[in-house]
Amino acid sequence: MKPAEVSQEELIEKGRERFREFLVRKGLRVTNQRMAIFDASFNRADHFTAEELLDTARAIDRSVSRATVYRSLPILTESGLVREIDVGRDYKFYLANKGSRTEQAQVVCLDCERIFEIEAPFMEWYANSVSGKVGLEPQQIRLQVHSRCTKLRETGQCENQSLR
Repeated sequence: MKPAEVSQEELIEKGRERFREFLVRKGLRVTNQRMAIFDASFNRADHFTAEELLDTARAIDRSVSRATVYRSLPILTESGLVREIDVGRDYKFYLANKGSRTEQAQVVCLDCERIFEIEAPFMEWYANSVSGKVGLEPQQIRLQVHSRCTKLRETGQCENQSLR
């Protein structure tokens, strides 16, 4: 491992500490249930829904309730540790922010709902460029491309469906 690289365990522990500090700053209690929800989100490698997070969190701590998950997700997103991703459905997806600094575009498969994160370093430049033209400073940028699976059209099988 290169000296500059950080292990997955170190990323999770740093994230846990940031979450604890955020809760304290906001005057919120650091509970076992909230920490189980944090752990469940950071142990996931891919995008997840609130219901998927509930299942994962309950595997860590059976006392985690649906209400606690739904109340904790806005706290996690406000802390910057989890990103909320709206793809136009009646539910949202989430992704743990494990330190990636490069802007990312999302490519959403309309057939299987899988979300691919693609590095898009041009996005920061573009946001600054267009915002600067009207005297503003960008606060958030999002690029989503909604696509159909070419393999599904050709073969009747979407190879990404098994990944979801």
